[in-house]
Amino acid sequence: MGRMVSPQKSDFSQGPVWKCIVRQAVPLTVAQLVQLLYNVVDRVYLGHMGDGNSMALTGVGLTFPVITLIMAFTALFGMGGVPLFSMARGAGDGVRAGKILGNSCALLWCSSLLLTGAGYAFARPILFAFGASEASYVYANEYLRIYLIGTVFSMTATGLNGYINAQGFPKIGMLSIVLGAVTNIMLDPLFIFAFDMGVAGAALATIISQALSAAWVLRFLFGKQAIVPLERKNIGIDPRITKDIFRLGTANFIMQGTNCLVQVACNSTLQQFGGDLYVGVMTVVNSVREICMLPIMGIINGSQPVISFNYGAKLYDRVRSGIRFNTFIGSGYTLIAWLLIVLFPQFWFGIFSDDAAMMDAGIGMLKLYFFGFVFMALQFAGQSTFQALGDAKHAIFFSLLRKAIIVAPLTLLLPRMGFGVAGVFLAEPVSNVIGGAASYLTMRMTIYRKLEQQINHF
Repeated sequence: MGRMVSPQKSDFSQGPVWKCIVRQAVPLTVAQLVQLLYNVVDRVYLGHMGDGNSMALTGVGLTFPVITLIMAFTALFGMGGVPLFSMARGAGDGVRAGKILGNSCALLWCSSLLLTGAGYAFARPILFAFGASEASYVYANEYLRIYLIGTVFSMTATGLNGYINAQGFPKIGMLSIVLGAVTNIMLDPLFIFAFDMGVAGAALATIISQALSAAWVLRFLFGKQAIVPLERKNIGIDPRITKDIFRLGTANFIMQGTNCLVQVACNSTLQQFGGDLYVGVMTVVNSVREICMLPIMGIINGSQPVISFNYGAKLYDRVRSGIRFNTFIGSGYTLIAWLLIVLFPQFWFGIFSDDAAMMDAGIGMLKLYFFGFVFMALQFAGQSTFQALGDAKHAIFFSLLRKAIIVAPLTLLLPRMGFGVAGVFLAEPVSNVIGGAASYLTMRMTIYRKLEQQINHF
């Protein structure tokens, strides 16, 4: 049975909508920043390991599609349940919210075991299919075989942390990420350099950090402070709840899964047209992209439980206010981020590599890749609205449109049409413009108009 909701912390129907979003988004953005450090600190250290040799960084970059696939299942079963959980809370149904949380937990644990087994069974063919060479495979395999041990920890920490934020405890959610990230940052130089473990040390530091984060998340959700706690009796797979989670989480899965598809297409095409050097360049470019996506993802993740809660409470004018706030803040931020990359590309690239050849080849590719970045704000404003309000069909379609229908084919076609390696990096801005505009305009013409009609009706 869910506990009574604290109006001060957890009732998103009170106070200005933008303040509710900011109150959620600020600690979540800090958490995203720390999560970013969690994800990229390995690359920073490895990119400066060994006299500018970029092969270790390239090898770790080849594992990205596998890690992204794990994140896709985390998003499917974790984030897929959070909007349902928030709507149940908004409607005052704490019992259903608790069952959704327990069901999500069971799905995350079961899928983590299956993914770990599959990763060990097919590591070599997967990595070569993803663009590995004999030289880079050594590093990729060394990193991946240790990283897979922590799959259950990673999926637990990331997948269940959204349920802490959705209950109005973003600071607790932030600390769960901070704990792991700070541990990882401290252990990385110790394992990589002091113990001379190299790539294996980076992976070991990561899984220890993930285990600590998972323990923190479970401690809170099983504890007395949680409004809707994780109860042992609710940890199981209910077919009806699973269907609902799967329906809404499919959009998240496709978004992450198509990222995996694009990464595979990029790495394999770059290996063919540019070799290990350009696979390493893409690793750096993706790392810079993660940095730039950080604030907008904090806003989106902070707004989703607020929008879902108010939708469940039938406060449609507040839902529209949240959508407008997302669009305005996201557009302004992405414009500033793009300008900073155009003006200071050497700074951003230098964070991850001191390889002169890689930097010479990569500066132009970095600027090309980020052209049209502002349209990502429109993509996420539309996409997150569809997801927060349970419109699975549109959320799934626009996840597929940008990556699977636009980016992946262009990544394969443009290099063969005379663009060479530049064609791989050009595919992203083209998809941003087309996909972002289409997602946002459709959201405005469908859900946003319906909300206005519902307001007028009431």
